Amino acid sequence: MSDQCEEQEMEAEALEAIFDTAFEIRSSDQPFVWAVKLVPIDCGGDADEEEVANHVMVNLIATVPLDYPEVSLPQLDLEIIKGLSEDNKQELLQLANEEAEANEGMSAIFAVCEAVRGWLADNNVKGLDDASMHAQMMRKRKEAERQVAQAAQQFESQKKLEVMSQAEKEELEVRKRREEGTPVTLLSFTEWWAAFTAEMKQKKADEKADAAEDTKGDKKTAIAAMQIEERRTGFQIFSDKAGVFNLEKLEAAAEEMENDTSALDAEEMGDVDEVLFDDDEDLDDLDFDSDEDDEDSDDEPDI
Repeated sequence: MSDQCEEQEMEAEALEAIFDTAFEIRSSDQPFVWAVKLVPIDCGGDADEEEVANHVMVNLIATVPLDYPEVSLPQLDLEIIKGLSEDNKQELLQLANEEAEANEGMSAIFAVCEAVRGWLADNNVKGLDDASMHAQMMRKRKEAERQVAQAAQQFESQKKLEVMSQAEKEELEVRKRREEGTPVTLLSFTEWWAAFTAEMKQKKADEKADAAEDTKGDKKTAIAAMQIEERRTGFQIFSDKAGVFNLEKLEAAAEEMENDTSALDAEEMGDVDEVLFDDDEDLDDLDFDSDEDDEDSDDEPDI
């Protein structure tokens, strides 16, 4: 099997998956012949609804050459099912061939089907197969009106694009400048350098001024702290005046007395009368409550 044949079979499988029962293989031998039923409105396979909603229908017949799609184009033909005249068929066939040429070298059948179905959707009206002069005149008038409306719509769209607000124009200019960039010349660089140098000088001057202010503030803070440290507390002032509450002096005096006492010997202290400390009299026998009892007896009333 050649590469072209394999590619053609893959395209047939894709078309069958897309169009389902509307796709038909009329010849399974090379050259392959495929047929696709095209309608303006897809009704999901409901034949009755499809008949009512669609006033025009065709079958697109594609005969696939052996060297399609790389070299040759498919041979196209149309079968009118409903609502089209011979002139319509020729017009639609020309559109199909143009679409195939636009997709030369690629799988083109699906693109051709979409172009034909688009034309059918735009012309889904009754009476296109009427060959009378009146019907032809009416069709030409409707076609002219459609073209005028389409041209007017395109004109309005173009006008909206052209009429832009001032903000949109400025934004467009900014985007354009960003994309293009700013060219650097000797003059532009000199101007930039002068502005940059002045900005740096001003920045350094501001930093020095801020540092000087910080130094002044630090000096004031240090002086205030020294003044606070030199202040005497109320306790210190009171202790100095009273003398008794001077803890340092009290501690020094106590230490001096302790040293003097420890330095005394027996000779310096003199003779001690030990009799004063040898009194063995029992103090428990003393009646310390007798006076109190007498006083209590005196207070008692006579009976």
